[in-house]
Amino acid sequence: MELVRTIVISEFSDFNDLSEFIIVIIRLLMAALLGGLLGLEREQSGKSAGIRTHMLVCMGAAVFVLIPQQAGISDADMSRVIQGVVSGIGFLCAGSIITRKNDLFATGLTTAAGIWFTAAIGVAVGFGREQTAVLCTLLAWVVLYVVPFFSRSITHKKHIRPKPGGNGSDIERD
Repeated sequence: MELVRTIVISEFSDFNDLSEFIIVIIRLLMAALLGGLLGLEREQSGKSAGIRTHMLVCMGAAVFVLIPQQAGISDADMSRVIQGVVSGIGFLCAGSIITRKNDLFATGLTTAAGIWFTAAIGVAVGFGREQTAVLCTLLAWVVLYVVPFFSRSITHKKHIRPKPGGNGSDIERD
């Protein structure tokens, strides 16, 4: 029984001290918060990849960086870890893009880009670059929440034009 106890204790001894444990908790909570903020807009827009998906992507990317960092791997090896995260998240993003037959457009591109960017934010958080991660989240939030107001008004103006042969008071919408 003592042997089992010793093995269990050794298996759950990832952290050298309390400060390392607190750092991991802070980084994972920060990743969940930042990912959730970006997922909120997708959820409000009725997209399938919402708050939970973005939170998990951001935390997952952070964990993929945190674990090797704790193990003390080299910069070259960490570069390969990041390459793996980027490649893997690409498959998830591809799944969120839908193309329809006979249509000239694809849907889900903004969601895919948001998932991809959320993973990048998770990597930043995992590295302990919280200020960079917060700045990137704020900029992404502006793109997701503010830019649509401008693009809608530009698109709306573009689609309104006078009818051919009219006096300008009649308008035609595309």
